Amino acid sequence: MTVAVLGTGIMGAAVARNWLRAGESVRVWNRTAETAEVLAPDGAVVCSSPASCVEGADVVVTVLFDAASVDTVITAAAPAPGTLWLQLSTVGVPGADDLATLAAKLGLVYVDAPVLGTRQPAEQGKLNVLASGPSDVRDRVEALCAPIAAKVTWLGEAGAGSRIKLVVNSWVLTAVAGLAQSVALADGLGLDPALFLQLVSGGALDMPYLHAKAPSMMERSYPVSFPVSGALKDASLVGALAGSVGVDRSVVDAAAALLSTAAERGFAEDDMAALYEAVRSPQE
Repeated sequence: MTVAVLGTGIMGAAVARNWLRAGESVRVWNRTAETAEVLAPDGAVVCSSPASCVEGADVVVTVLFDAASVDTVITAAAPAPGTLWLQLSTVGVPGADDLATLAAKLGLVYVDAPVLGTRQPAEQGKLNVLASGPSDVRDRVEALCAPIAAKVTWLGEAGAGSRIKLVVNSWVLTAVAGLAQSVALADGLGLDPALFLQLVSGGALDMPYLHAKAPSMMERSYPVSFPVSGALKDASLVGALAGSVGVDRSVVDAAAALLSTAAERGFAEDDMAALYEAVRSPQE
C-alpha cells in the first residue's frame, strides 16, 4: 500500500514514521520542504508537490493546520477519483463539512478523522483516531490506522469526528488555562507550586495532564507538544461552534485571550503550557 502524507509537522512526521516502520510505502510533502526531507532517512519518498505525492497513492492523508490549508492542498493535489482520503487535521465543524463537499466534487472517499493525542502518543503510535465516514470503509480505515493509533473510535457519518474533537479540545484548553492560573497564583504567593500538585494528586481533582504540563510551567520551559498557535486556532473553532449552537462561549474565549497574549509575548510556537506566561506579568 502506498500512503501519501500531506503535511509533516509534529503530527504528520510521527504518523509517517509509524507507517514506515509498519512496512508501508510512504510519500511525503510539506510546504516547507526541509520539514519533509528529514523523513528521507526513514525511507519516505519526499515529493516536490502535492500532486506528485498523491499520484498513484492508495490513501491520501492530510495533517495540516486548518481547513483552508487542507482545501488548498487537496485541490492542488487532485487525487484520482475513488482514492481514500483520511483527513486527520483539526478543522472545525464548518471546515469538515466544506471538505466533505470538496471530496464529493473530486470523487474521493472522505473520512473525517481528527486525532486525540499530541507529540508523544503520536510518536508512540498511540493516538485515538476519531473516525467518521462511509461505513463500508470502516474495516479498511481501522486496519490502516493500526500502526498510528492505540484506538480508532468510529463515530458514524463524516463530520462527527470533528464535532466530538472540539468538545474534547474545549476541555483540554480550559483545563490547561486553569492549571496556569493555579501555578501562577502559587508563584505569586511565594509558594512552591509542587505543593498544589501534591495536594490534588490521587484525588478527585487530579488528572494526568496536570502532571504533564505543570513541570513546564514551573521551569518556564516549553518544549512543544501542542503549540500555542494550534491551541489558539482550536479555541477559536470551539468558541465559534459554541456560539452557533446557543452555548455560552465565555470560558473558552477566556482561554483564547490568554493564548493570544502568550503568542504576542513570543510563545506562539512553544507548547501551550506557555499559557503560564500570559497569566504572569511579563516583567516577572
